[in-house]
Amino acid sequence: MFDNLSERLERSFKILKGEGKITEINISETIKEIRRALLDADVSYKVAKEFCDRVKKKALGSNVLTAVKPQQMMVKIVHDELADFMGSEDVAINVKGQPGIVLVAGLNGSGKTTFSGKLALHLKNRKGMKVLLAACDCFRPAAIQQLQTLGEQVGVPVFTVEGEKNPVTVAKAALAKARAEGYSVVIVDTAGRLTVDDELMAEIKEMHDAVKPTESLFVVDAMTGQDAVASAVAFNEAIDYDGVVLTKMDGDTRGGAALSIRAVTGKPIKFVSTGEKMEALDIFYPARVADRILGMGDVVSLVEKAQEQFDEKQARELKKKIAKNQFTLNEFYDQLKQVQKMGNIKDLAGMLPGMDKALKDVDIPDDAFKPTEAMIQSMTPFEREHPELINGSRRRRIAAGSGTTINDVNRLLKQFEQTRKMMKLAVDGSLTQRLRGFRR
Repeated sequence: MFDNLSERLERSFKILKGEGKITEINISETIKEIRRALLDADVSYKVAKEFCDRVKKKALGSNVLTAVKPQQMMVKIVHDELADFMGSEDVAINVKGQPGIVLVAGLNGSGKTTFSGKLALHLKNRKGMKVLLAACDCFRPAAIQQLQTLGEQVGVPVFTVEGEKNPVTVAKAALAKARAEGYSVVIVDTAGRLTVDDELMAEIKEMHDAVKPTESLFVVDAMTGQDAVASAVAFNEAIDYDGVVLTKMDGDTRGGAALSIRAVTGKPIKFVSTGEKMEALDIFYPARVADRILGMGDVVSLVEKAQEQFDEKQARELKKKIAKNQFTLNEFYDQLKQVQKMGNIKDLAGMLPGMDKALKDVDIPDDAFKPTEAMIQSMTPFEREHPELINGSRRRRIAAGSGTTINDVNRLLKQFEQTRKMMKLAVDGSLTQRLRGFRR
């Protein structure tokens, strides 16, 4: 996400390296490079110019402290302006009501239907809401079947009216069902077109007026660049939506749409979709995104993802097992599954400061843990509880059963043993610190 923009901005800051202070001369060259970086990232010229003017004004008006280098000061100024351009603060969606109604709009191929499924899972798991999906895309073939498949995956019912071609009729019937059966929120998946046209705008406006949503979201493919901004403006004029959802942010996107849409429409970006998995949906935090653009990582989001997946009671029990040296391959396997639920491994690692750059050319497939899972599953329950007793013949059987090699099994057992020792040391160190505090 934003890889190209990150690289170009980093290059522009190097102009100030070694400078003793910020001057109009050395800042002009830096600003010129920042403008080029933004334009190359597909930010509109008007937005890029406005951004650079603000950065320049703030840089020339700032007093650089003795302890702070001009390069560091410029990074701070650009960070703050990036966050401000993208909205400063995150803006929550409004799902209040009986039920709350979320209208999802956008062009075909933008990821509307997939986002609807992801949002349903988000509201169900993170907010504890009773969610109903309404299949109101009566234009695109197989759209209803796609939503039904996604609904099954996330465990959320999908409302349809077989043979009905009027999406407003379907939406009204879905709302009636939701009110009668006590649903907290209804997500209305609407039809799109390949391009913005009068028919689409009239249809989405009619739907908006009919259901009176508590929240209208415009879904846009971030890879479409300035075309995304043009469609965002058109939809905003039609329904005055409440927020934007950027999809396919894990693709080969230059990131300019994120900066431009907020500046042009004035509407906040509320969610970012970064993968095919239903869990791959993140709330958009402008300051955190600015951190990632400038290579500072996003440790807060990483911690939040971990907290969502790891149960506090299970964590306490696991800590006791580690302290008693009872951490086995069964616990190791459980932890592996929980890490996988957090999302793509490369994306997670990229949240650590400096790792985005380090992993740029490294390919980490989504199924990177599959061989490890296969090896553990090929073990008997006794072997998983007592890995130290896995001898040569057992290793050959495990390798054959998992489609791996004996070297792979040896490597897994070695890594497991190292992990167990490190976790034991960490827990023992924590207990020692507590005892010292107690004695004091």
